[in-house]
Amino acid sequence: MATKGVGMANKGPSYGMSRQVQDKIDSKYDPELELILVEWISRQCGSGVGKPETGKMGFQSWLKDGCVLSELINSLYTADKPVKKIQSSTMAFKQMEQISQFLNAAEKYGVTKTDMFQTVDLWEGKDLAAVQRTLSALGSLAVTKDEGTYNGDPNWFFKKAQENKRDFSDDQLKAGKNVIGLQMGTNRGASQEGMSYGRPRQIL
Repeated sequence: MATKGVGMANKGPSYGMSRQVQDKIDSKYDPELELILVEWISRQCGSGVGKPETGKMGFQSWLKDGCVLSELINSLYTADKPVKKIQSSTMAFKQMEQISQFLNAAEKYGVTKTDMFQTVDLWEGKDLAAVQRTLSALGSLAVTKDEGTYNGDPNWFFKKAQENKRDFSDDQLKAGKNVIGLQMGTNRGASQEGMSYGRPRQIL
């Protein structure tokens, strides 16, 4: 028992359980999806963003300062670009700030919180599969919206199902509450006659 969790607090290479967890996360990373995402981003943003070296490390370093991501989200808007300032920097906090600006803009575009990566997932390389998931969701949204800003093969990403919103009137909502009330039963006229054991049932 004394050896359990040894190395868990290490900030260097991962050991024990944390190494296993990292291996599982790494196994979710899709090299084929990487190729599609790189091709899409390159087409979407133009030759100015360049292309990374093949592989996870190249993919991470390409996106790490947040500039390519910011160019990407801006390219999906014809006017009123969401990320106002895109500036490359070698300073960690500036790079993370740029990534955060992309994430905020992606959420406003429609990417759900569950599909969103965390800044450290990219910047520290903790979960690059999550980064892929966010970019895939963004691509799917761009294809689904069909606003003329998507630049790539529409078959690269699946179209998201259009949300079917149902608006209920106040009367319908009240009627629904009444049905629930009847299903829960009523305590009118309830009697404890014949009960010989146990505590009386409490109806809240």
